[in-house]
Amino acid sequence: MASNTHTAPATGERSRIRRHPDRSVTSEAGDILAAGTVAHVGFVQDGQPYVIPFSYHYDPANPGQLYLHGATASRTLQHLAAGNPACICVTQVQGLVYSRTAMNHSMNYRSVVCFGRGRLLQSEEKKRAVFEAMIGRYFQGRTPGQDYEAPTLEQLNATTLVEIEIEQMSAKARSGGPTGPYDAEPEAMGSSGVLPLGHESCPFSQQTSPRNKGVLSNNSKDPNDPRSFGLVFSIKI
Repeated sequence: MASNTHTAPATGERSRIRRHPDRSVTSEAGDILAAGTVAHVGFVQDGQPYVIPFSYHYDPANPGQLYLHGATASRTLQHLAAGNPACICVTQVQGLVYSRTAMNHSMNYRSVVCFGRGRLLQSEEKKRAVFEAMIGRYFQGRTPGQDYEAPTLEQLNATTLVEIEIEQMSAKARSGGPTGPYDAEPEAMGSSGVLPLGHESCPFSQQTSPRNKGVLSNNSKDPNDPRSFGLVFSIKI
């Protein structure tokens, strides 16, 4: 499989936006993928369609590749590593749009749909680089040897890494308020507006690790302490 690491994949017939093409933001696809947290991976095996959620890695500097990882026993990864086609979707929901009419309730979102094929990566050097970059994308500022122990060779060998070569992709977004026929009329029955949704990374505790002085830890035992979670999701009204 040829790899074009610096050219963004084109939009083709498979990825053409048919409904609301005016919402196309394909030029923002790389930014959306770089900011996303969950990729829903679709594929067909023995005539049965599946959609499986994965964490993933994407680097805008290499816009033609997306990386998935998991256990070596993963049926999904085995199927993708064999070069079978896949469809991958990443969505960010940014707001719930409520209207004075039922039909005009909606969501504000950004999403990317990618079509491509996978291949197995076995290089220890490449796997280390991708996993380090992925941890850094989800947990900015964390570095191996300081904030966590780097994976051992045994751990790397127990983890499958699949590179998806993106053949086509497109991006779509909605923003703004409700567009119902009465939403601009403050005297009309009901209410309308946008409920923003947001998430933010939880800052890591500055406590010293009992095992290794100077290493950041996140060992809060209080279930009400947000530091006891890797990410904090909040509704901002």
